[in-house]
Amino acid sequence: MRRTPPRRLLAAALLAASLLSPLAAAPATAQPAPAAVHQVKAHCPPGGLGHKLTARLDKAIADVRREAGIPGLTVGLWMPGKGSYVRSTGVADKVTGAPMRPDLHARIGSETKTFTVTALLQLVDDGRVRLDDPIAKYIRGVPDGRRITLRHLAEMRSGLFSYTEDDDFVQALLSDPRRPFTPRELLSYAFKHPNNAPPNTTFEYSNTNIVLLGLVIEKVTGRHLADVIHQRVLRPSGMHRTLFPHGAEFPEPHARGYTNQTLSGEVEDATDWNPSWAWAAGAMISDLQDLRRWAPSSPPASSSARRPRSSASRRSRPATPAPATAWASSTPAAGSATTAPCPATRP
Repeated sequence: MRRTPPRRLLAAALLAASLLSPLAAAPATAQPAPAAVHQVKAHCPPGGLGHKLTARLDKAIADVRREAGIPGLTVGLWMPGKGSYVRSTGVADKVTGAPMRPDLHARIGSETKTFTVTALLQLVDDGRVRLDDPIAKYIRGVPDGRRITLRHLAEMRSGLFSYTEDDDFVQALLSDPRRPFTPRELLSYAFKHPNNAPPNTTFEYSNTNIVLLGLVIEKVTGRHLADVIHQRVLRPSGMHRTLFPHGAEFPEPHARGYTNQTLSGEVEDATDWNPSWAWAAGAMISDLQDLRRWAPSSPPASSSARRPRSSASRRSRPATPAPATAWASSTPAAGSATTAPCPATRP
């Protein structure tokens, strides 16, 4: 559960390729795509980034796919005022050989955190919670819970141990990855450890933080977190192909997912693993275009949870590396990493 996910390698490679290659003064005509590559139509013309940058991005994708052993992936990169780059390459299913396509659903892992924190901030807007409320006001049994605030949790500054780093949790998950976990079960793995630091003294990524915020949302609203996110976040955002699953359901069409984070170390099909192990921190499903639609609504956390102003400006976006099961083999790897004033449309 501690290996570097391939999706993070890919995002880093794409960022380096896009920043290190100078853009032409005028966008060049798109290069013809190989037969196995699919493109998404959008108002930002595919290939508008120019021949040189397009070639660098193609190479970055190929290099990371080879290095990390990724069967297939979809990538979307939108650069403000410059254009867009969208590619699907490889296979979505290693058994059938079906090609990757940009319209496939994928488990989006820790991008889920942005939706959970947005739902929390809406409650702040409504005056139903305060960011500086201690977590102990809502949830009992949190170590140092009288000093840890909702703001600390949203900003990854609580100092709480992440349950995904607990060896017993890893064993329980990998021994039976289709079993359901409850949020309280997840927290129990974290709370048997001492806190890593006093609150608000250091940034430390912890899935425990966002699970706690999910429970706060449920307690305040009296509703399931999945229903709150659907009604208050997804529907108003027009995200009709995004969902917070209640179990292991996975809408069609979707790619298969593969991981080597298994007890044996061998690559296994993780498509039907129950995402309840990540819950508020990583259970959601979406596709490239819905993530593209969402990205402009999610500014960096430095401008959100620290100084909230309005619903639009306060949507928090904590750092979101891929979850430990590394769904990169079939995930829109950078679909929400870069934003641009270019509305996305479906093919």
